[in-house]
Amino acid sequence: MLTLSLLASSLFIELPPGEYHYEKDFQAAGCKGQIEYKLPDRTRVDCLTDTHAIEYDFANKWPEAVGQSLWYAFQTNKKAGIVLIYKKPEDVRFYHKLMSVIAQNALKIDVWVIDPS
Repeated sequence: MLTLSLLASSLFIELPPGEYHYEKDFQAAGCKGQIEYKLPDRTRVDCLTDTHAIEYDFANKWPEAVGQSLWYAFQTNKKAGIVLIYKKPEDVRFYHKLMSVIAQNALKIDVWVIDPS
């Protein structure tokens, strides 16, 4: 079972059963807003909600997710968010790297994790 959990709280959202292979599969199952919201510069926010501009990325792509989430937040005047997708339990190491960079630089980015284990 896949769960999407807000790391700063005890909020858990179960994703419906199914095959999840691509970022777009996770977006479709987990986004509670507009998927692929197009910005004036032709970039696309993976998931735009009432409060957040969220970038979905596999855990190993965490550095890209930081820049994209901050840009999308700036462009939409929303909070930055990242959904980090683990492919395997060992991907937790990328979460630790991401959270270290966020803390060290006092970045205002909310992070959720999808962990298939």
